[in-house]
Formats: sequence, C-alpha cells, structure tokens
Amino acid sequence: MDRRDFLKLAALTGAGLAVPDGINRFAGMVAASEKVDLVVAHGASPSAITKAAIDAFGGISRFISRGDIVVVKPNMAWDRVPEQAANTNPEVVATVVRLCYEAGAKKVKVFDRPVNDPRRAYVQSGIQAAAATLGAEVSHIDERRFRDIRINGVAIKEWPLYTEILEADKIINIPIAKHHSLAKLTMSMKNWMGVMGGSRNMIHQRLDESLVDLSRFLKPALTVLDAVRVLTANGPQGGSSSDVKRLDTVIVGVDQVAVDSFGATLFGMKGSDLGYVRLGEKTGLGIMDLSRLNIRKIST
Repeated sequence: MDRRDFLKLAALTGAGLAVPDGINRFAGMVAASEKVDLVVAHGASPSAITKAAIDAFGGISRFISRGDIVVVKPNMAWDRVPEQAANTNPEVVATVVRLCYEAGAKKVKVFDRPVNDPRRAYVQSGIQAAAATLGAEVSHIDERRFRDIRINGVAIKEWPLYTEILEADKIINIPIAKHHSLAKLTMSMKNWMGVMGGSRNMIHQRLDESLVDLSRFLKPALTVLDAVRVLTANGPQGGSSSDVKRLDTVIVGVDQVAVDSFGATLFGMKGSDLGYVRLGEKTGLGIMDLSRLNIRKIST
C-alpha cells in the first residue's frame, strides 16, 4: 500500500464508506500483524520456516536497522552434531545471519561459551561453518573480555558478562528447545548462561531467579526458538538418537516468557511447570498464560 492508497483508506473509513476488497485485505493483514504475540512455523526446511516465522512477525527490519552490530546467540555448548539436538540448528542460525545482513546490519557476531572444548563444539554443531559462510564473525570466547556488571537482580547482584554482547546494538537469542536435568527444559531464558563468565554452576542454587535476572538485564530484540529437532531426555548434552524427536518447528517472539511457555507445550508440559517461567510472569518480565496471547501458526 502506497501513501495515496493509505490516504484513500483513511478517507473511506472516516466517511463510513465501504472499503475496496484489496485495500481491506491489506488493512486486515496489517492489523493482524500488529497483534501477533508469537509466530509458530512448521515445515520441512529449517531455513524456510525460520524466514517465514520472522516475516510473519513483521520482518527482520522491524528489529534490525542499517548499520547495526548484531549479536546472534545460539546454543553452541556441546561437542554434538545437529542430529543429536544438543545445539541450535545451524540452518536456523545461518538464516537469521543472512536476514540481518539483508536488513543492512554492519556486522553479525556469533559466539557462545561452551561446556565442551569450543574448538570441537563450534565445528561439530555445524554453526561455525554455516554462519561464517554468510559473513558472520564467529569467534571463540576470549576470557579476558568478561567484565563485572551490576545486574541488580533478585539473585544476581553482579556477575562477569561478555563485553561483546553488552556492546552490541541488537541481540537475537536463538536457543534450541531441549530437556535439562536441573531446569526441566532449557530454551530462551537459560541460553543466557552462555555469556556468563566465572563459575556458572553457582547460580544453580537459585536457578529460576538467576535466569529471570539475566533475561531482564539482557533484553533481546528478538527470540527465535529452534524446535527443528528437540532433545526429549538426557539433556542438556544428550548423545543418543533415541532421545531426539523431529518437530520441524520454529517459534518467534519478543516475550521470552511467552516463548518458553509455548516451548514447554512441545514436551507435553505447561509454562507453569517451569519455575523460571512462573517467576518471569510474576515479576512482569512476560506473559505465561498462552490463552492471553495471539499466536499465529503457519506451515511452509
């Protein structure tokens, strides 16, 4: 719709006259896109469903501006291949990198602080090659680049965080949905542990509160939850193909609580079954109750 059609639509509406079908359909699409809280895309191609979900949510240019330095934060923690569903799907990550550059991003950085040897985790995950091929700066964490940051949360008052993420113009969180032995599930909110320095296991004593503290502080522009393959047991590392289920799904949203609450349903759970999701809603971080959300489901 160009400016002339927009003014025509406004005049017709104001006068109480009938709106032509073409303009009416466009206006309906605009109105619908403005109210969408989550997009859930399903299809055989990880790249296609990632792009379709982001497009249906308003397009990457809604979140990324020309000249932005963008951090894309996948889960790249384990020495596992994509078929084992321990790390974010490389095609999903690569698609987001490509879209950011198409929107005019100056630079896209991809990194994680793996549990396993990063030299193996980055390669085995497939993310290093997939993202670098599209021009992303894929770097190993430099331990000298952590800085103590005042978070002022409930459980975390101060913690060393990676300066690369603090200096970015925009952050896109791209976790994988999978089982976790302690948190039950790990998705978007728990993925922030990959930018923490120090002894991260110390937050396990107050894990739910800590995850909410980190999620509130880091404020991603967009969250893309990879559920192409999910790890249903023995997470977060997995290893057995019997624990992997292929769902061919990607969920996109800006509300981390809502994304994780929907993600829980992929495992036959509710958001309220996860302590950090319940606490996230209680403290105003986001909405857990999916019945209050406009969720658009699409297939490619």
